Amino acid sequence: MAFFRIFLTLAACFPLVAGAADWPTFRGAGRTAVAPDTDLVESWPEQGPPLAWQTAGAGRGYASLAIAGGRIFTLGDGLSTADDKDEYLTCFDRETGRQLWKTKTGGPWAEGPESWQSSRSTPTVDGDTVYVLTPFGQLVACATADGSERFRIDLKERFGGTKGDSWGYSESVTIDGDRLVCTPGGEQATMVALDKKTGRQLWSCPMKGDRGAGHASIVTATVGGKKVYVQTTAAGGFAVDAETGKFHWAYPIDQTTAVIPTPIVRDDLVFFSAGYGRGGALVRQLAGPGGSVKMEEVYGLNRDLANKHGGIVLVGDHLYGDSDDKGIPFCAELKTGKIAWKKRGSGKGSATVAAADGHVYIKYADGTLALVKADPAAYTEVSSFKVPGSGDRPSWAHMVILDGRLYLREGDAILCYDLRQDRG
Repeated sequence: MAFFRIFLTLAACFPLVAGAADWPTFRGAGRTAVAPDTDLVESWPEQGPPLAWQTAGAGRGYASLAIAGGRIFTLGDGLSTADDKDEYLTCFDRETGRQLWKTKTGGPWAEGPESWQSSRSTPTVDGDTVYVLTPFGQLVACATADGSERFRIDLKERFGGTKGDSWGYSESVTIDGDRLVCTPGGEQATMVALDKKTGRQLWSCPMKGDRGAGHASIVTATVGGKKVYVQTTAAGGFAVDAETGKFHWAYPIDQTTAVIPTPIVRDDLVFFSAGYGRGGALVRQLAGPGGSVKMEEVYGLNRDLANKHGGIVLVGDHLYGDSDDKGIPFCAELKTGKIAWKKRGSGKGSATVAAADGHVYIKYADGTLALVKADPAAYTEVSSFKVPGSGDRPSWAHMVILDGRLYLREGDAILCYDLRQDRG
């Protein structure tokens, strides 16, 4: 114990630094869910790739994993390593899966049917601090070394934040230089920027008619040399000036049950999608007079590109994702929205996606994980296996592919698979 206390003290003096070999927030540093890894195995045995380790203590929940330095962070309630049912921010060793610490963030989210309950926000790691947003709108900043709380902000109380649906907050906050940027939602302060060390407000962007926060996380774009933050809420897509918080443009959509997928940015193009029959749309950002940024529609909402909550990835010039939540993956051309293929795979239910090394990884709600070629010519499923421990609740947590390993969060368990080619 004495050694462990000394270790934590030293760790506090040498903060984690998110680098190229990190996945410090939801969908990775660029929010693309596309890993840069190469030389990964191109097929799996029936039981899946080799399991490097498996651990417990993540709790109930659908938050994905943030990985920085030698540590893994997630959010969940009812942990097998806790003696209560409350929600905790947890930290695990990246090499062994051993739980290093847990910090209570509040009570569990218990609204609606059991399968809808629990946390959804993936933590964001920056240096020696990890940030997480609870379903109740509590923004909590903790030390990466030992989980000690540094500050806490109630987005509802401080900014009049509102959700556009009944499932609680799930955004992963954005760290940009000294700024922490997030989306309280509603008309009063739709998006805000805070000092990342203190929580002091830097700017606020109100948006008239906003229906409340969705579930997406902010993506950064550059237009005419100007940095903008692109986001969606229950009212649709919009863009805000990164330096000043000035509102630039909005792409409204009709009200629907929830707006969940994170936008995709490529150069001057922005792709949005929403489920429940709404569809996906592509817009182009343009530099306007006086430092303004405008938007023009490339194509409007296409129901063939609807995605509920599994997310969409862009590989080359094509989009890959699930058709709403039907468990029917699609491939479509980004610039036209034209469908290249739609095909039912080996799993069932809503599917989350990630991509690496010429393949799309598709994890279905029933726990089936499929390896599919990222090829617009045809749907080719190379391998699939059933994730151990899946089936009790939907397998909705998004995957992480990092440094030749595949990380899965399956309820209370975290599993780490080795995807590297045999270099022997």
